[in-house]
Amino acid sequence: MARQNYSMVTEFVLKGLTDQPELQLPLFLLFLGIYVVTVLANLGLVLIITFSSKLHSPMYFFLGNLSFLDLFYSSVVTPKLLGNFVLEQNVISYPGCMTQLFFYCVFAIGECYMLTAMAYDRYVAICNPLLYHVTMSHKVCCILVTGVYSISTFGTVAHTTSMIRLSFCEDNVIQHYFCDILPLLKLSCSSTYISELLVILIGGINALVTILVIIISYVFIFINILRIPSTEGRSKAFSTCGSHLTAVGVFYGSITFMYFKPSSSSNMAQEKVASVFYTTVIPMLNPLIYSLRNKDVKHELRRVIGMRYGPPQGSVQDH
Repeated sequence: MARQNYSMVTEFVLKGLTDQPELQLPLFLLFLGIYVVTVLANLGLVLIITFSSKLHSPMYFFLGNLSFLDLFYSSVVTPKLLGNFVLEQNVISYPGCMTQLFFYCVFAIGECYMLTAMAYDRYVAICNPLLYHVTMSHKVCCILVTGVYSISTFGTVAHTTSMIRLSFCEDNVIQHYFCDILPLLKLSCSSTYISELLVILIGGINALVTILVIIISYVFIFINILRIPSTEGRSKAFSTCGSHLTAVGVFYGSITFMYFKPSSSSNMAQEKVASVFYTTVIPMLNPLIYSLRNKDVKHELRRVIGMRYGPPQGSVQDH
């Protein structure tokens, strides 16, 4: 009954990344460039892996799915971020906000578990190479990827359901550039205990499980790499794992800073910078650090470009 004294919120205003007018245009151009590169790189990687028979291996299967996640992960958040730089008030409806939150959680949790599946793939490839194609069969890869999407959907439904149950009254300004869980909890005029508990439980379990699997995988990987007699072989193996470890470090570092620090040290400016890394920068970096440095992908890319823009076959004969 007490809620009748309030006018319920039907839309939210996204505060954005910065209030400084002189930074609006440079930041708009910067993030527009990042988004264009993200879309082209991830979409291009998905298409190359899908249509190139030479890249139909477990490693590239997971890379393709990671690029699929990154493509939509960035597209859920970045367009609204760009809107903050050009609109006087960047408004999002209540249903739109909950929808953005849902898909953001799906792709963020999915990213965690896809990185974990890729760590397991590297473990099998380096520690048990003779049985690699048997252990990582197409059926096993499909089961792992299905598990990734199932777990991310389950966690997302739990988060979104708890958020929909909350009431939002007079204050509708989200101190962020997208509908994230923590900024929304600060606006709620009802009890947020269940939602906060879910953030700790689901976030903690996801982080613990994925980080533990990644650490255990790499302990065995490093032990096996050190047993390789040739320096060139060890260097090649370390190089294969280096890209994955870089992406894992940046992703989990920014996520941990955002969600697992004491509330007493909360700083919205720092939180926005951290979230920029895992919502816009990492989806752009992943296809670069994973695949564009890979000789097989580069070879297929050159072949596709050559077929599209190369000289006609008749031109050689006429010459």
